[in-house]
Amino acid sequence: MIRILSVYGTLLLRAMGQTLLLALSGLFFACILGLVFGLLSVVKSRICNAISTIFVDVIRGVPMIVLAFMIYFGVPQAINGLLTGSKFTLSALQAGTVALALNCGAYMAEIIRAGIQSVDIGQMEASRSLGMSYSQAMRKVVLPQAIRTMIPSIINQFIITLKDTSILSVIGFPELVNTSKNVVANTGSVFEVWGVVAVMYLIIITLLSYAAKMLERRLNRGRKL
Repeated sequence: MIRILSVYGTLLLRAMGQTLLLALSGLFFACILGLVFGLLSVVKSRICNAISTIFVDVIRGVPMIVLAFMIYFGVPQAINGLLTGSKFTLSALQAGTVALALNCGAYMAEIIRAGIQSVDIGQMEASRSLGMSYSQAMRKVVLPQAIRTMIPSIINQFIITLKDTSILSVIGFPELVNTSKNVVANTGSVFEVWGVVAVMYLIIITLLSYAAKMLERRLNRGRKL
C-alpha cells in the first residue's frame, strides 16, 4: 500500500479532485433544479404539482447508470440524427454533471418540499396578512426558516452524490474509481489499490458527515435560544 501511495499517490489525489469537481458541479445544478421543482410541488396549482411529481418520479425511477448512458451516448446521437450535418458531442464531465444534477435534483426537490412544508402554515398566512405577495412571503419568511431544516439533509445528499460519481466511470470520466482501474491494470495490486481508494473515500465522507452533525447541532442550538 505504501508503494502504491509513493508511485501513484499524486495521480489518485488528482482523480479525487476530479471526483469532488464533478460532485460539486452536479450538486450546484441539482440545487437549482431542486429549488424549482420543490417550489412547483408546494404552490397551489395542480399543473405545477403534476410537473414536479412527474419529474421526481421519472428521474428517481431511472438508475443512474442508465441515465448516464442516455445522456452521454443517446442525446448526441438523437441531436445529430435530427440536425443534418451536426456533430454535437458531450464531454464526460458535461454528461456526468447533467446526470448527477438530474438524479440529485429529484431528491433535492423532495428535501426542499419537505423543508418548506415543515414551516408552520401560519407563517405564510401572517405574511400575506401583512401585505406581502406569495413570492415575497416565500422568499423572505418561509425559505429562510426552511433552509435551517434542509441544510443537514442537503449535506447528506452531497455525500450520496459524491459516492454516486463512481458510477460515472462507465462513461470514461477520470474520477477516482476509473483512475484506480487503470492503476490496478498497471500494477496488478488489486487489494492495495482499492484499499487506498476506500480510505480516501472514507476520509472525505467522514469529514462531511462530521460537518453535517456539527451544523445540525448549531442549528438546533439556535432554535432553542
